[in-house]
Amino acid sequence: MQITAANTFTTPILIQPGNSFDITVSGTFVATVVLQRSKDGSTNWLDVASFTAPAEQTGSAGSAWYFRIGVKTGGYTSGTAVVDLFD
Repeated sequence: MQITAANTFTTPILIQPGNSFDITVSGTFVATVVLQRSKDGSTNWLDVASFTAPAEQTGSAGSAWYFRIGVKTGGYTSGTAVVDLFD
């Protein structure tokens, strides 16, 4: 997904306990890309990690969580961040 504005996130994905997921952040951008998690996938999003430069990372879930990645309000300045979150 290409992000060119604040308050833009991927569709949440459910990661089951013990499963891993991959995060990719690329592009040329001035923004803070945030990985978030939520128990219900629609409210109470908690920041897990943040990225201000291209990165690749693998994460895991100790219990069932919904995860999403994107840029919060106030976190975007310029450019295009390309983010992927997949299990």
